[in-house]
Amino acid sequence: MGSLSLSVTLVVLLAAITHASWNAIAHGIKDQLLAFGLIGVGGVIVAIPLVILAPLPRAACWPYLAASIAIHVLYNLLLMRSYRYGDFGQVYPLARGTSPLVVTVLAALFVHERPSLPQLAGVLVVSAGLATLVLAGRAARPGRQPGRASARPALLAAVGTGLTIAAYTTVDGVGVRASGSPVGYIGWLMLLESLGVPLFALVRRRAVIVAQPRRIVLSGLLAGALSVLAYGLVLWAQTRGALAPIAALRETSVIFAAIIGTVAFREPFGRKRIAATIAVSVGIVLLNV
Repeated sequence: MGSLSLSVTLVVLLAAITHASWNAIAHGIKDQLLAFGLIGVGGVIVAIPLVILAPLPRAACWPYLAASIAIHVLYNLLLMRSYRYGDFGQVYPLARGTSPLVVTVLAALFVHERPSLPQLAGVLVVSAGLATLVLAGRAARPGRQPGRASARPALLAAVGTGLTIAAYTTVDGVGVRASGSPVGYIGWLMLLESLGVPLFALVRRRAVIVAQPRRIVLSGLLAGALSVLAYGLVLWAQTRGALAPIAALRETSVIFAAIIGTVAFREPFGRKRIAATIAVSVGIVLLNV
């Protein structure tokens, strides 16, 4: 399995920055059902032009598309639970850091992609760096307001989120390659999977949604648009590179999330996060050897 090209590497890094940004916006909206409802609406708004303008994906990809939609719904539910109970600087890296190793195994079993030794080392180093960030997030927990978080539910939800990320990454990696239309694939995926949470939120919290300030609504819609861009870039990359190194490279979003957490949520950066940043940077180099 060859190394990633420079263009693919840069696109996935851009996706990582975009992904960390929309997750930070989601975490910043305290009502998580409201946040993900607005994100879903934003995703639908962006997806509609993609569905209209892009060629229809081939029939061979639709079973993968349907499976991915179901997995994405579970992913959103688990991610909402993670953010409801945990610190952004802890649950985000745990959720994202669980997936690269699992994707490596799934890609080897189902797609017959086996990484080279340097790439496997890169995946392991990136995952180790992300684990360091989880520990850094745990160290920061004593500063939280009492009663705001529950460690066990947050960590279990974050690990579950990571497993769903690995599942949809592998499914979409196969599906987008079979689609013949990566833009059409991401359009239909985001359109169909984004509808569930907004409809549920409208039924359960209609009065709350209507009463929200314009700033909150626009922030949620922006996060939804960024989520489509972030995953669309990853899907494009998956048509031009192997799944495991792209999955690991995508999770550099955790480094950007740590920076955002420090700046926006006043979560300490500290030595562990500096060490994690260095480890992830080394892992990126190995992924491109």
